[in-house]
Amino acid sequence: MWEDSLTVFCGIAWAERHHDVALVDDTGTLLAKARISDDAAGYSKLLDLLAEHGDSPESPIPVAIETSHGLLVAVLRTGSRKVFAINPLAAARYRDRHGVSRKKSDPGDALVLANILRTDMHAHRPLPDDSEQAQAIAVLARAQQDGVWSRQQLANQVRSLLREYYPAALLAFQGKQGGLTRPDTRVMLTLAPTPSKAARLTLSQLRAALKHSGRSRGLDAEAERLRAVLRAEHAHHLPAVEDAFGRQLLALLRQLDAACQAAAELAVAAEAAFHEHADSEILLSFPGLGPLLGARVLAEVGDDRSRFVDARALKSYAGSAPITRASGKKRFVGRRFVKNSRLMNARFLWAFAALTASPGANAHYRRRREHGDWHNAAQRHLLNRFLGQLHHCLQTRQLFDEQRAFAPLLSPPTGQAA
Repeated sequence: MWEDSLTVFCGIAWAERHHDVALVDDTGTLLAKARISDDAAGYSKLLDLLAEHGDSPESPIPVAIETSHGLLVAVLRTGSRKVFAINPLAAARYRDRHGVSRKKSDPGDALVLANILRTDMHAHRPLPDDSEQAQAIAVLARAQQDGVWSRQQLANQVRSLLREYYPAALLAFQGKQGGLTRPDTRVMLTLAPTPSKAARLTLSQLRAALKHSGRSRGLDAEAERLRAVLRAEHAHHLPAVEDAFGRQLLALLRQLDAACQAAAELAVAAEAAFHEHADSEILLSFPGLGPLLGARVLAEVGDDRSRFVDARALKSYAGSAPITRASGKKRFVGRRFVKNSRLMNARFLWAFAALTASPGANAHYRRRREHGDWHNAAQRHLLNRFLGQLHHCLQTRQLFDEQRAFAPLLSPPTGQAA
């Protein structure tokens, strides 16, 4: 094993402006310690320090650090060096092994991290060796997901504000798919930010606003519907108060417009990058996975095939594999709370879409519900099965096969004609 030949281990206590570094040998002796700045000069100093203690492209010194991202991690991951992202909570537990006084310092934390690798490197996983293309997809897919969450947060703020003074707008727009994030909704609210202004809009003005938002069908019918809703009888604030609410709405709409545009642009970029990846064809062969959702799954799973030793490791990482807590006569089987939350979010969307795209997935889900599972538990069980199939397909470079994946569920009963 490559661990057996290592004699020097490095720990880095990461901070915002500086980082503390500690190097120990296989006996735990402190070989060197230093504090480096968070800039190119500091990174160069760190690499020189590692080189002084035997670091080379053929035999790089492994590094433990409490973060998995940032320029420092990018510099350390060049070449074949193994970088271990240690959970801060785990590092705190290791710290308690060496003393009970609860003292803490950055140089001490760096030493603890180095000793974690010295004693328990086999129990921790290095950061995956994903390709440059996969890392770029991860940046775009996560940014787009963040953009969607920000967009929804702003839409919720707009909804709360409309409830305060403009209920007609909620009746007019919220029932439609997309709700307050729709282009025609945002255009109409910008044109008439108060109920008084909305009630004065004519059919021609409503029709022009709908056309300006990009809508091309059913303009006359929609304009008549909006006029009827907006001119209905509703309670009003005093005119000056209503105008103040309208100004607040316009400010929120500008933020919402920017969030919607950013999410849309990032979606296009993420999908384009995803289609260029070699794994995209395999992911798209799975029911329920489109380009954007496939990009999110690839972003979290990566393309380092040695990252997950088996399908169960992938399921545990995604949070779909159950955990067992047993002690004496007590035994509890439950869901995981420590997991990749982004992959968890994507996989529930995947399972929901697969119910209509795959007869086998739908049959599996129905069977779990008949056995007493709630909706979320049945979905989680379905995703657990999909992740096992995904791991197999990626390892063997095969496309998803519906008949093989759900053969027992899709096969006709005995004695029934095919």
